[in-house]
Amino acid sequence: MFSVLSALIRNLYCNSNCSYKIFLGCFFINPYICITMEYNTQKTHLNMPEYGRIIQQLVERCKEVSDKDERNEMAMAIIDFMGQRNPQLRDEENYKHKLWDHLYILANYDLDVDAPYPFPTKEELEEKPKRMEYPKLQGDFKFYGKSILQLIEKAIELEAGDEKEALIEVIANNMKKSYNVYNKEHVTDDVIFRHLKELSQNRLDLTGIDSLEKSKIYYANNANRNNNNNKNSNNRNQPAKRRFNNNNHKNRR
Repeated sequence: MFSVLSALIRNLYCNSNCSYKIFLGCFFINPYICITMEYNTQKTHLNMPEYGRIIQQLVERCKEVSDKDERNEMAMAIIDFMGQRNPQLRDEENYKHKLWDHLYILANYDLDVDAPYPFPTKEELEEKPKRMEYPKLQGDFKFYGKSILQLIEKAIELEAGDEKEALIEVIANNMKKSYNVYNKEHVTDDVIFRHLKELSQNRLDLTGIDSLEKSKIYYANNANRNNNNNKNSNNRNQPAKRRFNNNNHKNRR
């Protein structure tokens, strides 16, 4: 009975695919292998999974070497191997320094070797970056953006004259354009003048102007763009020029 079962298993094993062979080989031939199979979830934690378990085991073996010279030599070999596994690091600055830092992390911050760079501490690597301070705009004026506030401060610093007036008009025109884009509705010049006065804390006032003039620079750029478009359209509308055939001309002679 056992011989028949063994022959059946052997026949099924030879005629099956690769993955099924592994299952048959583990379960039927030696069922204890399946019981003692070790899964990745049961293995030790990987400090840096991108380097894989082989490098992690090499680092652990390096820590166990008693001779320091041999340990230093093995650490250098591991660094070269890490560079081969992650060639994209070579495009970064001081990639060797980063590899040594990664080696120290793989060793769980416990590795006695003569490194060419100082090892970072665990506290330095785990320190959270400082919170970024985002610009705060007054009230409901967030759609104007930080650049408008910077231009307003620049206009306030300028002395009274044509340059200051021109800059204020440019600021007001950009504010009107930003308002129309964000709110998707037409806005009167009085609203823009009032917003400009509030943002500048009453230091810039255009309420005495009847209407907002169009920015000459903005519309000059649009005019040049339209002229280029007209030229391109005219070239496309022109009939194709008749090509002169040199061979026919020679035959006529």
